[in-house]
Amino acid sequence: MKNYYSGKLNAALLMEVYRTDLERVRQYLQAEISYVAGYLTGTERVLELGAGYGRIMKEIAPFAASILGLDISVDSVLFGREYLKDIPNCSLETADAHLIEYRSEFEMVLCLQNGLSAMKGDPLNLVTRGVNALVKGGKAFFSTYSDKFWGPRVEWFEEQANKGLLGEIDRERTKDGKIVCLDGFTATTFSRDDLDGMGRATGLPYVIEEVDESSLFLIIDRRE
Repeated sequence: MKNYYSGKLNAALLMEVYRTDLERVRQYLQAEISYVAGYLTGTERVLELGAGYGRIMKEIAPFAASILGLDISVDSVLFGREYLKDIPNCSLETADAHLIEYRSEFEMVLCLQNGLSAMKGDPLNLVTRGVNALVKGGKAFFSTYSDKFWGPRVEWFEEQANKGLLGEIDRERTKDGKIVCLDGFTATTFSRDDLDGMGRATGLPYVIEEVDESSLFLIIDRRE
């Protein structure tokens, strides 16, 4: 279902997704934020793709010079501007990350917590546009789920379904890294080989790292 996060699961409902009672999921969410924050020195201009209402932006704001978040949902952006109103180095704009044309403007680009899948479309296009936004010496971070996180991930989506945020989980079709709901929502992920292929396609130096046994990160360096 295209643009599910724009048409249905946005703003306050999206916030409810992250108000999870599952400790292992909270650990995963924080581990990704802490990981990228560790690369920040306080001088970087950061671009976040698929920023939602600015949850990650708020967490990393103390460690960056400025953060621009983009999201396709107008409702999430409006909600997020209120959420971030007291954080002067954060700004949110409505935009389709698959269409951005920034050139050499940011020291860091983020697309976290399976954004490559959540923002439906060609993932390599998203990676390429994100990398193009980097200045020389900048880094882009794209994350997806680790296979080791499958159990907590399914439990998290079941929690969301029980809250009425998503449709009921289709038990027969939910497998092999794909979660399918009866309302048409589908959450996919990418393998290490998938990330490796995207990294190689950029022609730039890259590494793939596992974090917290819950995430795989593709990290691309724009050195030229």
